[in-house]
Amino acid sequence: MTRTVDSNVAISVAELFTIGIGPSSSHTVGPMRAARAFMDEVAKVAKPVVAIRAELFGSLALTGHGHATDIAVLLGLSGETPEEVDPAALQGIVAAIRASEEIGTVCGPVPFIEARDLLFRKGEFLEGHSNAIRFTARLADGSEIAREYHSIGGGAIVAFGELPQPLGHNIVQIHPFSSGAELLAVGEETGLSIGEIVARNEGAWRPRAETETLLDRIAQAMMTSIERGMGEEGILPGGLRVKRRARAIHARLRGQPREQQYARVFEWVSLFALAVNEENAAGGRVVTAPTNGAAGVIPAVIRYYRDFVPGADAPGVRNFLLTASAIGFLYKKRASISAAEMGCQGEVGVACSMAAAGLAAVLGGTNAQIENAAEIGMEHNLGLTCNPIGGLVQIPCIERNTMGAVKAINAAYLALQGDGRHVVSLDAVIETMRQTGEDMQSRYKETSLGGLAVNVVEC
Repeated sequence: MTRTVDSNVAISVAELFTIGIGPSSSHTVGPMRAARAFMDEVAKVAKPVVAIRAELFGSLALTGHGHATDIAVLLGLSGETPEEVDPAALQGIVAAIRASEEIGTVCGPVPFIEARDLLFRKGEFLEGHSNAIRFTARLADGSEIAREYHSIGGGAIVAFGELPQPLGHNIVQIHPFSSGAELLAVGEETGLSIGEIVARNEGAWRPRAETETLLDRIAQAMMTSIERGMGEEGILPGGLRVKRRARAIHARLRGQPREQQYARVFEWVSLFALAVNEENAAGGRVVTAPTNGAAGVIPAVIRYYRDFVPGADAPGVRNFLLTASAIGFLYKKRASISAAEMGCQGEVGVACSMAAAGLAAVLGGTNAQIENAAEIGMEHNLGLTCNPIGGLVQIPCIERNTMGAVKAINAAYLALQGDGRHVVSLDAVIETMRQTGEDMQSRYKETSLGGLAVNVVEC
């Protein structure tokens, strides 16, 4: 039974929303963190390192080149992190490693010939997770240190044989919940909104003011990725020759009369999502929300709230993120947000569900209506496969985010038309997503072995 984390483990907003680089949280951000974690572990041994080998398995091997996993591993071994690496400098760092055939690690310079030392074990799947990576360091005395890591979605990693331990594995929250039913029950007992429940739980990690600063920083990074995406043009890397469209669309929409701009609101929402995911596909800085492949959905819906909902303000954006986080926690606890396990329903589907809940909250929805919005958001993404052409986070991934954002807005307004009572609960739809993901053939789960990936000829 798939579980991203132990259902009793507390998860923080800081873990669900992280600022990193594209194009993939599980294939780029996770492997970079794993490589950095491995070298930090090796550095504890007071012996010179003479060789390093990295082996990629499962989905990481099958679509790793398209997701820049090779680049991520080189950067991580070099000591870089997704949060701090400069997207503009990373190509230079990688080029220097390849030219010198040497990596400057925390243990000193180590010879590294990519064709020999970075191996894509295509067709081999390791036990435990379909996103697996194995590192081996050989020491001067001939001994070896080996570690296996799993990239479990959203950029999170876990060493094989260990239980995933998020930021809150020793945290006791004031209002714990591990299901939608428990979340609603906490609201009933305390009279608190879902967003406020999460805000008070975040107090287990940091003071309220620091949480608000964190949320503002996350929101600003999202808005920055939209603006940057709308300002860039050219061809996305990877060989598919996909042209960036956001800048041209933005120019056309901006040139229309104000009243027509509002009449074309969904075009604006689609633009916002498109801009973020083009930026992600180009390896730019985005917010994992809750993954990079689905990074455009939540920012687009927040921008819709900010630009098109009267009375929108910064506290509202914080409430949006807190409420969306509550829903994201449930998917991580009760299923998975990894496309390699769940297909794209675990990425764009989850982001749509989270965004629907966040929007319903800031539009004045009750807890029951918010839960209903989240359920609708996922119900109509069930069975969504992940079959990226060429292993790139471009087709259908970029446009799929626009659809997820529009669906989220529709789901929120549908839920607000009712009183919160509905037939299918959020818990039921999450369990259905989990079962569907487990039943889904691996060729449709981020392997590029089925669907569009084999039925469209690459140009």
